[in-house]
Amino acid sequence: GNELRQAYLQFFESKGHLKLDSFSLIPENDPSLLLIGAGMAPLKPFFTGKLVPPCHRITTSQKCMRTGDLE
Repeated sequence: GNELRQAYLQFFESKGHLKLDSFSLIPENDPSLLLIGAGMAPLKPFFTGKLVPPCHRITTSQKCMRTGDLE
């Protein structure tokens, strides 16, 4: 798993993408989420225009927690 993850990240870095570390599973400053369930969740402030991204091309291998119906 780690070799594949590193190859993935290195590929995109070689194409000019900025590599970001995996964010915490507990979202910061986002009361709409209990846990990070998708790789794009920590990047939400960039998609919504709340923050300016550090680069227009970003790569990451985000840890996430998928849950079924919690009811």
